[in-house]
Amino acid sequence: MAGSMKLIARTSFPSATRVIDRFHVQQLATEAVQEIRVKYRCEAIDQENKAIKAARKNKISYQAEVFDNGDSRKQLLARSRFILFKSTEKWTKTQKIRANILFSEYPMIKQAYDLSNQLRSIYNNCTDKTIALTRLAKWYNAVELSDFKSFRIVMNTISLNYREILNYFDNRSTNASAESFNAKIKAFRAQLRGVKNKEFFLFRLTQIYASPPTIVLDP
Repeated sequence: MAGSMKLIARTSFPSATRVIDRFHVQQLATEAVQEIRVKYRCEAIDQENKAIKAARKNKISYQAEVFDNGDSRKQLLARSRFILFKSTEKWTKTQKIRANILFSEYPMIKQAYDLSNQLRSIYNNCTDKTIALTRLAKWYNAVELSDFKSFRIVMNTISLNYREILNYFDNRSTNASAESFNAKIKAFRAQLRGVKNKEFFLFRLTQIYASPPTIVLDP
């Protein structure tokens, strides 16, 4: 969604249909959820530090609050990070227990997680651009009612790029192949411990990855 990337695409491929990759859009939503979790974790750490200082001042032993699964409040918020990246059906038994405690203690995190899941559901279940646009409008309304600043930023970003985002639903195209090729180039560059001659490096890439495969027939 960067302006520089759009300029490159318009200049190099003027007749192409531009599609913003779904995983970059979903990443914005998951990062918004994590921002809320981190905010609560910082508050929990601050409260624990104050409680420890007060206990030392009164010369008593400090005992942290522990939930049924054995997590303290600070640990609960730290260990819930990867849970919030996943959909509910991918949670393990332990993660389900931790998620139930987290959502009961922090309803705002559950609300943010539900918003992220709703956006994921639009991508997973919609096959028509018109239907996707309608469901995206309903998602906007849910974001406005939630009053989450982080999600309002996501909503505004999607609003500015919605045409390219909705183009995904024409052919459900992603940049997975480009990401895979980019990973191969990085791995190849790492083996060389850097590149001094850029022209020769590009020549070697074309020889390895652009050349047709050699087929050897067994006589």
